[in-house]
Amino acid sequence: MNLGSSDRPLSEIHDLAMLDLDGVVYVGADAVPGAADSLRRARSAGMRLAYITNNASRTAAEIARHLSELQMPEVTERDVVTSAQAVAHLVADAVPAGSAVLLVGGEGLRQPLEERGLRCVSSLGDEPAAVVQGFHPDVGWTDLAEAAYAIEAGVPWFASNTDLTIPTARGVAPGNGSLVQAVRNATGADPTVAGKPESALFDETIERFGSKRPLMVGDRLDTDIDGAIGVGIDSLAVLTGVNGLQDVMDAAPGHRPTYVSADLAGLNAQHLGVVIDGDASLCGSARATVVGGVLSVEGAGRHDTSALRAAVGLAWELADRSGVRVRADGTMTP
Repeated sequence: MNLGSSDRPLSEIHDLAMLDLDGVVYVGADAVPGAADSLRRARSAGMRLAYITNNASRTAAEIARHLSELQMPEVTERDVVTSAQAVAHLVADAVPAGSAVLLVGGEGLRQPLEERGLRCVSSLGDEPAAVVQGFHPDVGWTDLAEAAYAIEAGVPWFASNTDLTIPTARGVAPGNGSLVQAVRNATGADPTVAGKPESALFDETIERFGSKRPLMVGDRLDTDIDGAIGVGIDSLAVLTGVNGLQDVMDAAPGHRPTYVSADLAGLNAQHLGVVIDGDASLCGSARATVVGGVLSVEGAGRHDTSALRAAVGLAWELADRSGVRVRADGTMTP
């Protein structure tokens, strides 16, 4: 798959940006630099904004308040779609109305389950109809053990998401997927998953906003980008979170984003076509070349969208043509 291209900004050709949060809009408690301005410009161009997250630890209302504090444009609770909401929808469709469900998570998961008419309990002795697991920093061994007992007893298991890690202000930390893996190790079972890269969270968002041409914007290839590919929508990989430029350059066919940019400013930029010229590539004023296995770019700022596109386009061409892996010049890493 080659990079997609457009001589118009993405905010003018897509009606909805489905924005991952951690590593895209904010990292920890702080906004990614320039995010609010980029989103304000995209909204002014007619693009609607949906804030979607695999992290089920907070309610949509709490996330909306946080985004408003970070000066993101006109955020309401309805603009936030969480994996907790998506998994609550799945569970409510799978069990009788009013059923008890064994909750492994926090208020961010409890609230959407209760809004669906389900009763949250904490013990197998309460005869739950399902186990529902989502991330919260207070989840501990006792919670995971109770989930394992219920699953071993045949209770269906649902998980909000399976991200192995989450970005925090102090670095990368274990995510819900790491906790899910602990229960999987104990039981040998696999949960039904709502969050990215599975389709439920995408379906929930597209249905809520009535989008005809959505764009997924994310920092993770394994969830955001793979998920977008799985549901057949375009994607923009930004380099402010988990996966960097080298990861995007190394992405295999079937796991590649449609577009790439340093950050959310890419929503308002042209994504010009990449022209391959032997072992070099051209994109706008940027020219990428490989010397000694190291790829570098001239003629544009290192983090300019055209520079990144020239680099990624050439890396994919060389990998597909001859299996060659090239390394990005260290100065290109945002």
